[in-house]
Amino acid sequence: MLKRVFIIVLDSFGIGELPDAADYGDVGSNTLLSISKSPKFHIPNLRRLGLLNIDGVTAGTPASTPEGCFARMNEMSRGKDTTIGHWEMSGIISEKPLPTFPHGFPDEVIEKLEKTTGRKALCNRPYSGTEVIAKYGQEHVQTGALIVYTSADSVLQIAAHEDVVPLELLYEYCQMARDIMTGEFGVGRIIARPFIGDFPNFKRTPNRHDFSLAPPKTTMLDLLMAKGFETLGVGKINDIFAGKSISWTTRTQNNRDGMEKTIELQDRDFNGLCFVNLVDFDMLFGHRNDVDGYANAMSEVDVQLGEFMDKMKQEDVLIVTADHGCDPATESTDHSREYVPMLIYGKQLKKGVNLGTRKTFSDIAATVLGIFGVENTLPGESVLGKILNR
Repeated sequence: MLKRVFIIVLDSFGIGELPDAADYGDVGSNTLLSISKSPKFHIPNLRRLGLLNIDGVTAGTPASTPEGCFARMNEMSRGKDTTIGHWEMSGIISEKPLPTFPHGFPDEVIEKLEKTTGRKALCNRPYSGTEVIAKYGQEHVQTGALIVYTSADSVLQIAAHEDVVPLELLYEYCQMARDIMTGEFGVGRIIARPFIGDFPNFKRTPNRHDFSLAPPKTTMLDLLMAKGFETLGVGKINDIFAGKSISWTTRTQNNRDGMEKTIELQDRDFNGLCFVNLVDFDMLFGHRNDVDGYANAMSEVDVQLGEFMDKMKQEDVLIVTADHGCDPATESTDHSREYVPMLIYGKQLKKGVNLGTRKTFSDIAATVLGIFGVENTLPGESVLGKILNR
């Protein structure tokens, strides 16, 4: 009997452009192929799971006898961001992309935000998170005005110095922004971006906090919780789902901390799902076009993934996947519209099954629900029948 499923999301780990990549300006994007060219790239455990055996992957030598089952997944939703990707793997197909603001937010949004918070807003343009505090940080410290900015994603971000705006107050301001940003302005996430230090050496802290839209439809988390299964969130999973149907959560400082906490959870006796997001690939390396940094981070997580696999119990299932791409070798610093991997491994599962190209990320939700014997009322097709040893 299968008792625990661990989904580990390698945030932004795309494996090649989708057929509609041209619609998103992402022709030629291939995050895996780009980082595989770095001397920092070393992934023996992902390789033995079958990553390099996936259809269309040309980033190295496939495993001769892969230990996992493997596939690439197509994103059926419109969009290429964190929220849309996680929602889809949980059973929600988004027919419309979440709104973006490439020219900044409308005056009515900024006016409401200034009135509600009692502070002026600086910037109001798409910006790199590190560059925006370098340019506006000193003015913020001197005036107390909030640095409000966006990116190519569906986000409104508020940066503030922790000595000027204490963390809890910044979080309150972000909740105010969340309440404002609904309807046509309903961005996927409001993100608190605290920083510390003195000019010109400002530095962002790990105290980021996301305020997401609540999922608009039922997810696998809702269905699991309704049947009494535990739903554990590691990293920003709780934020992505606005806390909905997450029974327990823990924050993480970085990828290493996220994997360490996930490995610790293997000692916890629970029946249900542990959903993990490792954000450094996207936040620190993909968006900053740092190929070697991305490759090195993947190699480090691969070591911990080996530790995790060695510690797995008879009733455990591991699913490794991603939510979108973010090719660090292209000119763009934006997410990229790519296939993502689905690697499935467990002691009660078959080895080396090529599951081909899946039509939607929601096949993950369908498979997880199948593992726990929960009726699937969501999109997606379970692969359990193809991989379970009878």
